[in-house]
Amino acid sequence: MSGRTVLVTGGAGYIGSHCTVELLEAGYNVVALDNFINSVPRARARHAALPGTRPADYRQTHYLLRHTIDCVIHFAAIKAVGESMQFPLLYYKNNLIATINLLEVMEEHNVWYFPLHVRFMETPESLPITETHPTGDVTNVYGRTKHFIEGMLKDISVANKKWNFIALRYFNPVGAHPSGLIGEDPTKAFTNIMPYMAQVAIGNKPHLTIFGGDYDTEDGTGVRDYIHVMDLAKGHVAALDKLQKEHQRLKFYNLGTGNGVSVLQLLKTFESVTKSKIPFKICDRREGDIVSMYANASLAENELGWKAKFTLPQMCADFWRWQTLNPDGYRKCAEANGSRKKSTNGHGLPMTENLQ
Repeated sequence: MSGRTVLVTGGAGYIGSHCTVELLEAGYNVVALDNFINSVPRARARHAALPGTRPADYRQTHYLLRHTIDCVIHFAAIKAVGESMQFPLLYYKNNLIATINLLEVMEEHNVWYFPLHVRFMETPESLPITETHPTGDVTNVYGRTKHFIEGMLKDISVANKKWNFIALRYFNPVGAHPSGLIGEDPTKAFTNIMPYMAQVAIGNKPHLTIFGGDYDTEDGTGVRDYIHVMDLAKGHVAALDKLQKEHQRLKFYNLGTGNGVSVLQLLKTFESVTKSKIPFKICDRREGDIVSMYANASLAENELGWKAKFTLPQMCADFWRWQTLNPDGYRKCAEANGSRKKSTNGHGLPMTENLQ
């Protein structure tokens, strides 16, 4: 499928920007759309510097008419568990209605290839979680929006046999591009754990807040399957290749390491890698959170030829590189007054001097 044009919604966001890099390196043409709800407009300077990207507003569906799109990867969603419990209508409107609008435009213009990311957010009956795990026992609004989207895909793939969907169920993406040029720059107080942890380590925050220390786990903190964002990006490229080879109408794959890691274990690894001390406070459990979840990703390995490669220390090291090169994220980009040079890092990204 390389050489074809992929529309990446949410292309300026954390996962979308990293996936765009992998798509370009795999030979795809990329049109990236974003409305900057969860990303920073100044990030455009770096994302737009990548060949083939063009951030815009994904909800402006008429934009698709300007390009011949072969397939779509849909990252455009808001995804914070705590925020979703406080603002449910916002999540239903953004995640569900935007997906419906996108699917309607795709159908109108005969675009049938659609890898979709769906973060697994349900209470597992058993571990590790397989693709046949019963769904529906969702503990938070964000997870419900994803569950409803999966239901929509099932229904429309039955109604119209032209659709060819892959829904990638992944768990907790962390890390950053090895170059340190792009990474995760949260715009809200509702943030993922590694950016929060790094902000404490670099001195921008006083301590890390851990929600819940009395779970039925080895150390009382929640257990998750942390996966490097670049492994995740490679999984989407593998899914596109699969869609080109086979017409399955709808198939689910887990993308994970298969290893459960507690919050305190992640904290200790991050401290070890970064040679820093991270003060933390354990607070009450957060409504909607799950005790433990980690993946069985053998189906993706067997059918997509994909397997997570990065270790937990590598995830921490890559994110720390991004954070130390960009202590204020994209908000104070050195591109404005720093010089550029051709990349020598082997990852296809332009490097920036004087990032600090």
